[in-house]
Parts: sequence; structure tokens; C-alpha cells
Amino acid sequence: MKTLYIASYLMFIISLVSIAYALIFNPPSWIVYGISIVFIPVAILSFGLISMAKIKEEEEDERRDEPFIGY
Repeated sequence: MKTLYIASYLMFIISLVSIAYALIFNPPSWIVYGISIVFIPVAILSFGLISMAKIKEEEEDERRDEPFIGY
């Protein structure tokens, strides 16, 4: 579970840095299109995985007994 949490944060940070790069440094248009096609969906996906990986206090015992199967 920790690997999912760490990987999600890493993907989220990488995608935010690449989007900020495209906004600040004004690269050629094909690079901006590539960044927008790849990294915007990755940012949304990783944010969703981060929110799903967080454990609520009342669910902590259930998740320890049963594996994470999603919602």
C-alpha cells in the first residue's frame, strides 16, 4: 500500500512540474501538446489514487484485516 501511495505522489509531482514547465518557459507548441496529452490525465489519475489510498480512522482495522480492493 505504501508503494501505491509513494508512486502516486511521485507521478503527481512530476506531472505538476511538467505542466508548470509548459506554462512558464514557453516551449514549442508540439511539446506543450505532448505534455497536455500525457501529464494532465496522469495528474488526475494520481490525485485519485492518492485520495483512495488514504486510510480513514474508522476503516483502519478493516483494511488491516482485508486487502484493498477498491470502491
